[in-house]
Amino acid sequence: MNGTTIETERLLLRSWREEDREPFAAMSVDQEVMRHLGGTIDRAESDAVIDRLATVDHEQGHTFWAVERKDLGVMIGFCGLRRGGHEGTPVRDELEIGWRLARSAWNQGFAREAAQATLDWGWANRDAARIAAWTVPANTGSWGLMIRLGMVHRPDLDFDHPRFEPGHPLCRHVVYTIGRPL
Repeated sequence: MNGTTIETERLLLRSWREEDREPFAAMSVDQEVMRHLGGTIDRAESDAVIDRLATVDHEQGHTFWAVERKDLGVMIGFCGLRRGGHEGTPVRDELEIGWRLARSAWNQGFAREAAQATLDWGWANRDAARIAAWTVPANTGSWGLMIRLGMVHRPDLDFDHPRFEPGHPLCRHVVYTIGRPL
């Protein structure tokens, strides 16, 4: 990892560490956390996600970083930026903001705090004209946060996720974007 650290009032967004693997694996088997993401994944798969995120950071200079609560010193999820969505979709080349938190960290403002810090970092450190996020329509918590961050729904960019068969409840994705502040 490149060593980027973003500090907020309550959080650190930072490089992944070996000790993050266990709490991330626990998040990855929580059916509620993974409900809109295609289902739970096992330890080997969750470790592979961390490995891929570290590779993205090395290649792009940013990733979905580990999010740590400063008061407890524990990893509670991830938030950050990555470029390159899904081949054959309108988001393929977008700079994506994404987040995922452990259920114990929900409804405490951590996702918004981490996402706002990520947007601020993105505007200061990347030259993208906009930042995008996407989720399934049923994930009201996620797209609700997108709206609270000032993102706007872009129906022209909505897409069917190539990982899911047409008609699958997780196939259709809604896309929200926010433009670079003036």
